Amino acid sequence: MMAIFEFVLKFRLPDAGADSDAYMTALAEQGCTDAIVGVGQLGLIGLDFSREADSAHEAISSAITDVKHAIPDATLIEAVPDLVGLTEVADLLGFSRQYLRKVAWGHLESFPAPVHEGKPSLWHLYTVLQWVRLRRECPVEPVLVDTAKLTMGVNMVVGERQVDFDEVDELRALLQ
Repeated sequence: MMAIFEFVLKFRLPDAGADSDAYMTALAEQGCTDAIVGVGQLGLIGLDFSREADSAHEAISSAITDVKHAIPDATLIEAVPDLVGLTEVADLLGFSRQYLRKVAWGHLESFPAPVHEGKPSLWHLYTVLQWVRLRRECPVEPVLVDTAKLTMGVNMVVGERQVDFDEVDELRALLQ
């Protein structure tokens, strides 16, 4: 069943000085008319998609493919939503930040650990949504869960570009 998937893809452009209108035309010709395109930061382009598809995988992978066909040397640097603070999660779920913080503090043993502890602390949206769903704290849209799961995966693959895989294998063994 078709659904609307909302996500953002951010790319590094092959030529930061190129005319952004040329990129916008190429994206439109390739079928990215379901995205709001942002070119405010030199050398980067962001596409805020509302794409109709049967799955998050289909929506996001087709969007990446479309952008790569339109701008072949563009490099994906981030997919959103993924890393979020409690305020963003609360907004998505219709809670106040204070309520979500209270719920998290009330379940420290099971609430997902942040991937970054600081100001602000950050979580993978998918892990928090899964926790909320399993605890039945509120209904969570499956489309949002699927999108968050896939964008988290996309960002992990993007991060692999900078990883020494020999070290990763050692770390995996250490963390098991």
